[in-house]
This record gives sequence, structure tokens and C-alpha cells, in this order.
Amino acid sequence: MIIRVVVAVLVALCFALAMRNAKLVPGGVQNVAENALDFVRINIAEEILGKENGRKYLAIIASIFFATLFLNLTSIIPFLNISSNARIGMPIVMAAAAYITYVWVGVRKFGFFGFVRSSIVLPNVPLPVHFLLVPIEFISTFLLRPFTLTVRLMANMLAGHIMLVLFFAATQYFLFSGTWHIVFAPFSLLVGIGFTFFELLVIVLQAYIFALLTAVYIDQSIHADQH
Repeated sequence: MIIRVVVAVLVALCFALAMRNAKLVPGGVQNVAENALDFVRINIAEEILGKENGRKYLAIIASIFFATLFLNLTSIIPFLNISSNARIGMPIVMAAAAYITYVWVGVRKFGFFGFVRSSIVLPNVPLPVHFLLVPIEFISTFLLRPFTLTVRLMANMLAGHIMLVLFFAATQYFLFSGTWHIVFAPFSLLVGIGFTFFELLVIVLQAYIFALLTAVYIDQSIHADQH
């Protein structure tokens, strides 16, 4: 929880400081912050939702992206070496934020019953088939969606944490075993370092996927009548 709070405060503080004296021609930290926001806006929000809706829902998408990214980064920071997203609490919070936004957008546009009906009733399907498809669509859309968002992020970060622990713990064991096993220490250390760079790729990818899926779900909500 301390790591979560510290990271959240640091991310908010960094953006606040970068934008406090915003200039028409950005430089320094403002330029970095704007480029980061533009990446989310152009490559995720507007790519999925279009320019108008992309800007409209950029705040929630960008918040999820940067929160996921920087909380994931703690998994490779020395003396922390654990991502808060490797515990289920924070992924649940972000999945809940994405899910509530998804439902709210649809209910606001179509009304509660209209949104539910548009989301679970497939057009041009024979009536008897609806008795099979409607429960499946309801479970998939309204129950499994937040669950899969949560588990996808948590499982990937937890798996990466376990692999790093295994490689570096093995290095320590080989170094201090006092036996011939010490010859394996350089190999386990190199593999651990290599896997750290791979974990960095996973960190960025998971943040991108989480934000992208949030945008996709919002887009599905906006166009629920085109199911």
C-alpha cells in the first residue's frame, strides 16, 4: 500500500510540475509529459474511439495507462522489486474504474435496459438460440470482463516477479553455497539480468493492453446498438 500511495503521488506530482507553467512551445519536462500524453491520445484513445470521443475519454484512459505503467515499474526497481499490480487489489480498482466507465457510457446513451438489451441480445438470431446466447453474452459482458482485466494484469506481473526472484535467489545460493555450484552463479545472474529487460517490455505492454482494452470497451458501449 505504501508503494501504491508513493507511486500515485509521484505520478500526479510529475504531471502537475510539468504542466504548471505550460508554454505554447514545450520544453524540458513539459515536452516529455506532452509526448507521453500524446502517445496515449493518438495511439490508444483516438485510434479506437476517434478524435471526438478519444479526447472526451482521454482522462480515464491516460490515468489507467500511467498508473499501470509506473506501478509495474516498481517490479524492477532495486530494493522494491515487487509490482503492486502483482497483488490483486490494485488491478481490481483499475478494472472497476474501466468497467464502471463502460457501463456508465452505455447507460447514459441507451438507458439501463436498452444498454443491457443491446449488449446481450444478438440481432438476426432465431428465437430458440437466444435462450443459449443471452446467458452467455450476459456472463461474458457483465461478469467476466472486469475479472479478465484484473487477472490478466495481476498474473503477468506476478509471474514476472516470481521468475526474477528465482534467478537472483539462485545466483545468491550459488555464490555462497561454498561448493562447486559457484560456477553456475554467472549464468543465473546473466539470465536474471536478461529477464529484467524482458520484464521491462512486459511492463510497458501490460499498461498498453489495459488502456487499449479500456478504450475498446468504451467504444463497444458507445456502439452497443451495433452489436
